[in-house]
Amino acid sequence: MCKTYDVINQRIIELLQQGTVPWRKTWNATTNQPKNLISKKEYRGINVFMLACQEYSSPYWLTFKQCHEKGGHVLKGERSTPVVFWKWIDRKDSDGSDQEETKHGKVPLLRYYNVFNLDQVEGITVPPSPEATATPFSPIERAEQIIEGMPLPPDIRHGSNKACYSPMLDYVKLPTPETFESSEEYYSTAFHELIHSTGHASRVGRKGIIETNSFGSHEYSKEELVAEMGAAFLCGHAGIEQKTLENSAAYIAGWLKALKNDRTLLVHAAAQAQKASDYILRRTGGDQDQGELAE
Repeated sequence: MCKTYDVINQRIIELLQQGTVPWRKTWNATTNQPKNLISKKEYRGINVFMLACQEYSSPYWLTFKQCHEKGGHVLKGERSTPVVFWKWIDRKDSDGSDQEETKHGKVPLLRYYNVFNLDQVEGITVPPSPEATATPFSPIERAEQIIEGMPLPPDIRHGSNKACYSPMLDYVKLPTPETFESSEEYYSTAFHELIHSTGHASRVGRKGIIETNSFGSHEYSKEELVAEMGAAFLCGHAGIEQKTLENSAAYIAGWLKALKNDRTLLVHAAAQAQKASDYILRRTGGDQDQGELAE
């Protein structure tokens, strides 16, 4: 396989392992549409996902050379991000791979280069940020009560460009409420991450959180099902399930497909999701069978 594909695939897998799942994004990231600092051109294709889903506050990116030419320097320890582009070359200069030649005698060749976000450098004047596109956010009282009533809650930090839970540091990252498509989707996403947090050893404790699991593994996939089903339970308790259930169903279906439609796993995940949501709602007892399935 082409080295460029290897680089991009590896980076996408790393992002997914960090909890960035593109098909679940229900918030507006257009204000952070990534663009090159020098040319001001917006990145396109897979590059949008590779750059916009990261947690940097600036939409501007530049190469190491561009940074140096602007009089800046990359902060120590910062890691670059690959972006790809198609380069047209003469057929005789290609590597002999089976590529379709154009009428001009050129073939497309995929290449990549590395860029840094403006947050990763020093010594360069920051351009004014684009005007934020915000949706009026109306707090939902019952949903707020659920979040505020959670025992031993993790810290919730707003302002990120992605939603995730850090088991190691025990905190939840969320985009600002105004960037979501609706208030209901904000709470659904918050519930998803809070269900993840119940897997911490200080709360309910779950294998999918306590142990390190690679993306796509059985435990990783099961944990995602637990989080989304638990979020659906909490949305139902808050009375907002009608506006969030479709996205949840699509998300769950995606994971089931990845698991080759293992419906038995869904039953076990539902039991753990019930246990997690009961913890957040401060409910004790419950169905004994559900508790046994959750083990």
